Amino acid sequence: MLRTMAADFTSIRNYHERVVVECVLANAARYPGVNEDLLPDVACVALNRLMPRYVRHEVDLAFYLTEKERADNEREVADAVDFAFHFVQARYAMRARR
Repeated sequence: MLRTMAADFTSIRNYHERVVVECVLANAARYPGVNEDLLPDVACVALNRLMPRYVRHEVDLAFYLTEKERADNEREVADAVDFAFHFVQARYAMRARR
């Protein structure tokens, strides 16, 4: 017999979502060719380049990462966001030429 579970799964999320959004917002001024309406696209492209890291609480990930892993993760996020800005900017420019 299948037992009904009352577990709350709403606290599960991808750690990178908040970090990527913060990085996109912090770097938006460096990319004047990407308007505010395109920033969510930048975040999506960046998130798709990163391996998801699902957590329930921020401290879950912070507790398990070494300093090197934390630094590597920050670099990976920065690289993914930089790529995403260039990608979205190029696509937008191509579309504008049509």
